[in-house]
Amino acid sequence: MRLLHTSDWHLGRAFHRVNMLGAQAEFIGHLVRCVREHGVDAVVVSGDVYDRAVPPLAAVELFDDALHRLADLGVPTVMISGNHDSARRLGVGAGLIGRAGIHLRTEPSACGTPVVLADTHGDVVFYGLPYLEPALVKDEFGVEKAGHEAVLAAAMERVRADLAARARGQRKTRSVVLAHAFVTGGAPSDSERDITVGGVAAVPAGVFDGVDYVALGHLHGCQTITERVRYSGSPLPYSFSEAGHRKSMWLIDLGADGSVTAERLDCPVPRRLARLRGTLEELLADPGLARHEEAWVEATLTDPVRPADPMARLTERFPHTLSLVFDPERATDNAEESYASRLAGRSDQEIAEDFVAHVRGAGPDERERLVLRDAFDAVRTDEAVREVAR
Repeated sequence: MRLLHTSDWHLGRAFHRVNMLGAQAEFIGHLVRCVREHGVDAVVVSGDVYDRAVPPLAAVELFDDALHRLADLGVPTVMISGNHDSARRLGVGAGLIGRAGIHLRTEPSACGTPVVLADTHGDVVFYGLPYLEPALVKDEFGVEKAGHEAVLAAAMERVRADLAARARGQRKTRSVVLAHAFVTGGAPSDSERDITVGGVAAVPAGVFDGVDYVALGHLHGCQTITERVRYSGSPLPYSFSEAGHRKSMWLIDLGADGSVTAERLDCPVPRRLARLRGTLEELLADPGLARHEEAWVEATLTDPVRPADPMARLTERFPHTLSLVFDPERATDNAEESYASRLAGRSDQEIAEDFVAHVRGAGPDERERLVLRDAFDAVRTDEAVREVAR
C-alpha cells in the first residue's frame, strides 16, 4: 500500500505578517496532484491542520476545499488533530465526513479503534492518536501521573491490544499509527508551540514499538527518527529558523511483509528564506549576497552603533526583508568589576550618559547631553520644592 504522509499545514498562519493563504492553497493543489500522479492509496495528515483553535473563515474555506478535492479522488484520508487544533471543532461531522472517505480522528477514547483499509495483501489498520494533553486525558487512560510519555504509552497499549486481537486472522495485519508529539531525537524549530506543560515534552521512539509505520506531526522539519518513525514536517516555513529546511512529504510504500520504503516529495517553495549577518554597509555592498535579493530576509546587524533608517536602506536592496535584529559587536565589559564599583564617584549625569552608550553603542551628542542635564535639574528642583513644603 502506498501512503502519502503530511502534517502541520497550519492553515491561517502568516509568516512575519505575510499572508500565506495563497501558498497554502498552492500546497493543497500540489498534494492532490501528488496523490493522483504517484498512485497513492491513502493520505495521512498528522495534526495541526489549523494554526489556532478558532481559525479565520478563509482558512476554514480552504480546508473545506481540501476535503472535497481529496474525497473526489476516491483516495481515503486519515487525519488527526494537533496541539494547535481544537479537537472538538475539527471533529464536528466526523461520522458523516467519514462516509466520503475522510476519516477524522480527534477523540482520545478512540485511539484503539482503527480505520481499516485493504489491498491485495490484506488489511492495513490506521490508528489515529490525536494530540494528547496529559492533564486532560490522564483519567481516560488511567495513568497516575500526567506526562506525555505515560499517556502515549497507555494509548499505544490500546493499539497493541487491538492488533493482538486481529493477529488471529490468516493474513498479516499491517499497521500505521498517526501521532502528534515531540519524539526524542527530533530537531525542533522556533515555529512549534511549546508542549512541555504537563511534564517533560519528549517521548522515546520506543513507545511506538510494534507497528509498521509511525506518521508523526508537530516538528516542522522533515526527519527520520527510525526507518519506521518519521516526521513529514510542515509543507511551508513559519519561522526563519526553518531556513535550512527542505519542505517535503513522505511517500511511503508499505510492503506485504510490513517493510517500509520511503521517498521524499518536495513541496512548492513560495519564496526562499535567507538569514544574513553583518554590518549594514557590508550587507548593502557584498556582491555575494545578490542571490538573496528576492528572498524573504532576516537581517542581523552587527554595527556597534545602530545605523539610521536601517530597514528602509535594507529594503532598497532586499525588498522582502521581514525581520531586523540588532546584535552589535562591541568590547565586552569587565565582568569581574562589580556594579557598585563601576558607579562609584560618578555623577547622575555621567551614569545616564554611560547607559546611553551601553544601549546604543555611542554616547549622547551635545544636544542629548543638554536634554539629560535639564531633566536632572528638573528632578532636583521638584525634590527641593517638596522638601520646603514639608
